[in-house]
Amino acid sequence: MTSLEDFLRPSQKQLFKRLAKKFKRNALLSKGNFILVHGQAPVMLVAHLDTVHEEPVHDICLSSDGNIIMSPQGIGGDDRCGVFALVKIYRLSKIKPWLLFCCNEEIGGLGAKKFCLAHQQRQLPNDLDDLKFIIELDRKGKNDAVYYRCDNHDFEAYISDKGFKTAQGSFSDISLIALELNIAAVNLSCGYYHAHTRHEYINRSQLDATIHTVVDIIAESSRADFPTFDYRERLVPIDTVSHIHHYDNLPTPLNKPYNLPDKLIDIYETLLDFYSLHELESFRAEFGDHILWQIYNDEIAPFYHY
Repeated sequence: MTSLEDFLRPSQKQLFKRLAKKFKRNALLSKGNFILVHGQAPVMLVAHLDTVHEEPVHDICLSSDGNIIMSPQGIGGDDRCGVFALVKIYRLSKIKPWLLFCCNEEIGGLGAKKFCLAHQQRQLPNDLDDLKFIIELDRKGKNDAVYYRCDNHDFEAYISDKGFKTAQGSFSDISLIALELNIAAVNLSCGYYHAHTRHEYINRSQLDATIHTVVDIIAESSRADFPTFDYRERLVPIDTVSHIHHYDNLPTPLNKPYNLPDKLIDIYETLLDFYSLHELESFRAEFGDHILWQIYNDEIAPFYHY
């Protein structure tokens, strides 16, 4: 498994087996849940093995220069780009990072939840306590950095200095893992676009750029004087919390108690097919009403537009 195409065609189960074989000398396996590869650098990289596409990739189409990759079956860059990136970064790094491959992120982060449970039950290596930060490679685009509820400003400044711009997102595996390990985490772009649709495509040069930046980050993190970035929860004001609980007790969609401009009500009701009322009100409380457009355009609109 050396080319990106090698990571696009297998099913999740097949890919799990191939990665388990590749890293069998230094990996801890939870069958159907996660693969944890032991590292020496104080950084853990995360990606997930599943995609939303029901049909496996058979046909791969390339642009004339080979940079853009698509498939009529749906290319599955979310998150096969991340899985490929983890393997390549591991190979390129002189001091190897930890790797965590999770299963079933797309249906609620089930593999990540099993990882967190294993950590709580002290079934994982104690060396994880020495991590300085976590990087997930599971974000669309070229240079996004998403921190979810992690609010360590020093870590955000460090990642921003590497050319990434802070963006918002709703969920990924690090939403669970960073909190469990009490380590700051970020989800970085890895070059895919239009995730969850048959029109998804991968920009290979953008993926490679992220890979090489992360290799440099890992080298820097291995210096003795490099800081540890702990997890700091973004706080929700008390009056906002009471506002959220108030909405939890309201019927939906009766009376439409959203307190929104008319132009956002249809978007909000569409999002309710995918998120709970509590989740949407939490997002609004943290980021403002504009987050509704962000979530819709990033994660929902492709289902309706294609």
